[in-house]
Amino acid sequence: MPLDNKTVLDAIKQAKAKSGDKKFNQTVDMILDIMEIDMKSPEGKIQEVVELPHDTGKPNKVCVIASGEFAMKAKNAQAEHVIERADLDTLNGKKKELRKLASDYDVFISEAPLMPLVGRILGPVLGPRGKMPIPVAPNADIAALIKKHRKTVVVRMRNQPIIQVSVGTQQMKDEELVDNTMAVLRVLDGKLKRGLKNVKYAFFKTAMGEPVKIKP
Repeated sequence: MPLDNKTVLDAIKQAKAKSGDKKFNQTVDMILDIMEIDMKSPEGKIQEVVELPHDTGKPNKVCVIASGEFAMKAKNAQAEHVIERADLDTLNGKKKELRKLASDYDVFISEAPLMPLVGRILGPVLGPRGKMPIPVAPNADIAALIKKHRKTVVVRMRNQPIIQVSVGTQQMKDEELVDNTMAVLRVLDGKLKRGLKNVKYAFFKTAMGEPVKIKP
């Protein structure tokens, strides 16, 4: 059974039906069981940022690390948080504050010239969480970048041959969830040695619901 639009659509509909009656907008997750892969090779350490075609209803919270005019532009573009150079220095060594920062925000964008300092101060906290800041040029269009990264997901495989990623939320249209899913699958098709033939099983489920299993 190929992981095509129709198969994914059927699975998402079933997953929604099995979601249970919860009073919150549950995420819809795709879980992939990957086979025939050497976890010690570069292929076994996938980490890709994928821009989804549709807003998930739970946009990423973006933190921008910048100075001067770039920081002002980030504030005007409604970044959830802006850390300026002076703020960065005061965070040095404050583990509790750094951990809170790492948990409060989903995506970090940094002005490229600040990256050495950012790497030293924030790297030990953000690195293990897969949230290292994305470096951008000081003349980058920060408003466009914030808009883009509000609807990105990180597709990651590290210690086990499993990939789990949220493709949206329960209240989204089925077709939008399919579009988001296919965007992720297209990226993986180009990253895995045998493409989607490396997928042993795929599961779709809501956060609190029962999984629906597909054998490609």
